[in-house]
Amino acid sequence: GLLKEKVRRRIIHTVDRYLLTRNVTKLYTISATIQQRLQRFGGIPAEVLYPPAPQRPYRCDGYGEEFFAVSRLTPLKRLDLLIKACAEPQARHIRCTIAGDGEDGPRLKQLARDLGVDDRVRLIGSITTTQLVDYLARCRAVVFPTMSEDYGLVTVEAFASRKAVITCTDSGGPSELVRHQQEGLVTDPTPACIADAMVQLSQSPTLAEKMGSAAAAAGAAITWPRTLDRLLLR
Repeated sequence: GLLKEKVRRRIIHTVDRYLLTRNVTKLYTISATIQQRLQRFGGIPAEVLYPPAPQRPYRCDGYGEEFFAVSRLTPLKRLDLLIKACAEPQARHIRCTIAGDGEDGPRLKQLARDLGVDDRVRLIGSITTTQLVDYLARCRAVVFPTMSEDYGLVTVEAFASRKAVITCTDSGGPSELVRHQQEGLVTDPTPACIADAMVQLSQSPTLAEKMGSAAAAAGAAITWPRTLDRLLLR
């Protein structure tokens, strides 16, 4: 099984390298994370071009007490780190809403019960676009502890809602967009570090607002007109 998978990947990388170097004169990718993969596995050069947030009526209604996470519930999104963070002693007052569905949902709900945080950590399942915009508008900040994410539109959606993002040093795309202590907090991928980050923002709505303003400015610089200008350059 493992040998077959290695052979399969090598064949795919060889074909990708042949097709892309033979037929493509300029290659763009949505993050440095993918740029590095292309270079590492295929020796294929690419330029990073970040896409903007989807067109939605984002707004900011303030900086409430709850933190918000939204994602497909899969192990790679590492929402168990967030739940465990809420069980850390320093975070015993933290409240969080997690939206999304997926195969990891039952495990995450059981984890919250086992850790005794299910009264503070709500897993609400899938939500509508209107609900998404509402939660983003009202939360204190967004937590996105994913692992090696290709890009992560959640980050730029939070930016569009003037919200800071807590992410991890190995989160890939989100950790490229979030500068530590500017548009949010970039922590080690441990429950204690994520808890510390949430506590820092929970103790200061002013800090959350300041980082949210920086996030909004960063997000405003990522637009489709600018993206298309780059794509259409000859």
